[in-house]
Amino acid sequence: MKTIIKRALALCLTAAMTALLLAGCGPKQEMPSSGGEDTSIVLTDQAGRTVTLEKSADRVVSVYYLSTSVLVALGAQDKVVGLEQKADSRVLYQMAAPELIDLPAVGSGKGVNVEETAALEPDVVILPMKLAEQAEQFEKLNIPCLVVDPETLDGFWTTVELLGEATGTQERAEELIQYQRGIMESVATRCAETEERPSVYIAGSDFLRTAGSGMFQNELIEMCGGVNAAAELTDASWTDISPEQLIGWDPERIYMVSYAEYTRDDVLNDTRFASLQALRAEETNFLVFPSAIEPWDYPTASMALGALWLGHQLHPDMIPEEEYVSEAQNFYRTFFGIEVGAELLLAH
Repeated sequence: MKTIIKRALALCLTAAMTALLLAGCGPKQEMPSSGGEDTSIVLTDQAGRTVTLEKSADRVVSVYYLSTSVLVALGAQDKVVGLEQKADSRVLYQMAAPELIDLPAVGSGKGVNVEETAALEPDVVILPMKLAEQAEQFEKLNIPCLVVDPETLDGFWTTVELLGEATGTQERAEELIQYQRGIMESVATRCAETEERPSVYIAGSDFLRTAGSGMFQNELIEMCGGVNAAAELTDASWTDISPEQLIGWDPERIYMVSYAEYTRDDVLNDTRFASLQALRAEETNFLVFPSAIEPWDYPTASMALGALWLGHQLHPDMIPEEEYVSEAQNFYRTFFGIEVGAELLLAH
């Protein structure tokens, strides 16, 4: 009896093993698919926020000129559906992306209209750091929002990387960053070879408004072999000063921004500044950044051209005029698809 039971158990075990083997040799059972390929993009913006996009953004709202102009340089202007105010006054848009001019203007550096922006059904909204608090309003509407802070050299390159990843233009973003780094490193290396380091005052939108050591302009001056006359100011924004402060600094060179709300003649005719040494040699030492297309003194896509121009002004033996003019024309042709005459690039 025991022998029969053992044989029966053996037969059952053999049958079970055979069934398992046969099952293993049959067609492989696929797990049910949870859907298509995961196209989501997870980014960390410059406010330290984790931002998830469902896919590469095809509809972008940018209410900040510095980010919108980068999108144009990346060839992503066709993805922009809303932007900052006063777009029709931007020479860069007029020349390289006229389709932007008639788009809805939904914000500025002072704020963004959330309702109007949401109506554009954006895949992502780009905000400057000063408007970071408004990102929460978009989050409540399930609209991804990237906060950017391109006000320094490294900050600008991080912005370019973020926008490239968000819009699927990573290769173009890397190309732009490498171009800028190459130019700026070349300028810094050559200008470092001279012992002469003139003091420089950058005159902002108001003549008595300047950039201290916490701003990109300070990096630009030092890169080009100069010393920022306003380096003692540590604010990370444009700072208003008194006439007495400027006279006390008495900078060797003064350079006006292209978007100044005054003219050279206004300054030259102001008797308060008659003692400034830069104004006494105004033909060479008091000039306007020749950036009629977009600011070169700002962290913009074309900021490397500002380094070439300022490096030439401070150390013309190191960086000849022909080089920066030729490089500027090549840059605008490569990144913006426009031809620029030398008259827009020369000092005045």
